[in-house]
Amino acid sequence: MKNLWLIKIGEIALKKGNRGVFERILRENIRKKISQSSTEEEEDYWGRLEARAGRYYLETTIPVERVLRLLSRTPGVVGFTRAYRIGKSLEELTKTSVRMARECLGAGIGKSFKFEVRRVDKSLPLDSQGYARELGARVLDALPELGVDVHNPDFVIGIELRERAYLYREQSPGVGGLPVGSAGKGILLLSGGIDSPVAGYLMAKRGMRLSAVHFHTPPFTSEEAHDKAVRLAGLIAPWCEGLLLYSVPFTDCQAAVNKWVDKAAVILHSRAAMMRIARHVSLSLTGDRIGALVTGESLGQVASQTLECLAYTDQSVSSPVFRPLIGMDKEEIIALARKIGVYETAIEPFDDCCTLFSPEHPLTKPNLASEAHRHGEIKGLTRLIEAAVEGARAIRFDSWGRRCAVGS
Repeated sequence: MKNLWLIKIGEIALKKGNRGVFERILRENIRKKISQSSTEEEEDYWGRLEARAGRYYLETTIPVERVLRLLSRTPGVVGFTRAYRIGKSLEELTKTSVRMARECLGAGIGKSFKFEVRRVDKSLPLDSQGYARELGARVLDALPELGVDVHNPDFVIGIELRERAYLYREQSPGVGGLPVGSAGKGILLLSGGIDSPVAGYLMAKRGMRLSAVHFHTPPFTSEEAHDKAVRLAGLIAPWCEGLLLYSVPFTDCQAAVNKWVDKAAVILHSRAAMMRIARHVSLSLTGDRIGALVTGESLGQVASQTLECLAYTDQSVSSPVFRPLIGMDKEEIIALARKIGVYETAIEPFDDCCTLFSPEHPLTKPNLASEAHRHGEIKGLTRLIEAAVEGARAIRFDSWGRRCAVGS
């Protein structure tokens, strides 16, 4: 059975002359999710998506719970709801309104209601309040056990009077923000912790198309730690409209850093090497176009994330470095991690290379010039970085977070 869904946008509507570009990207993202919604055991689901006057209308046979998941994880969508599309006569509006109210009574939702009417078609005989009053009276006539409560109703019947009438009840919240692909490309440095997946989610919400790199250092880090990072990539992929993860072997680079720099500066120079590798990957994906690096660093959260340390790692690459968590505390980050469904996986007790090689007293106020000089003296590091990039293994996730062939 086909269901009709009314999809609302927010920030996109403020884009004026560029609005059409953002709307086109959002439509493409929704259509892509629809096309990827079925599994190998299921037939392809049917879907039709139209956009008119700041609203999207999706007709689809996809099960309701799957549409809820699809639209709630699509940046650019601020809200959505199942809707009835009918004629605009008072008789049709009354019939459908009474049916919806009766369904709420039967489900035990409550006995008080109100109408919220938006009359876009100005040729109609009543204004928005007029329709609300008239329909409210008719519903009360049909269902006298109900009552009107305009301040705190048990349920609300929403109506939009456009080229047709659209009636709906509860609205589900969307991600908001901008559609993925409308704000350039970036590379997320994905660890196995809480912070970096949240950073990726926040940049996707601002329209950035992300890929990711994860650094693993066998035998110092376990296969379980690597698998954890891969699973985290799959969990954030739906928010990112799919994700390409590069798994980078970092053991030789880490060993060189450990050998040639003071123990207190190991994390500093390891991070700089990671940034350089991420920059190489970014160039391979964007060519000469600007690509940003995205990290989960938060100012002062740990000793290696001081202003001076962040400034040092910034200077190791020419790309802009975005840190969307920079002003957040840990509780705020954890709350977002729970919201997007990565928290339980992120706290699994498998250490990544940054955790394992963190010194007891890390360097917190490096001299940028002297540390840059020391970094240049790490023998063979440039060659090892190039080898790490060449040895990267690509893992692709579709817009539902399922692993798929890299070329698909």
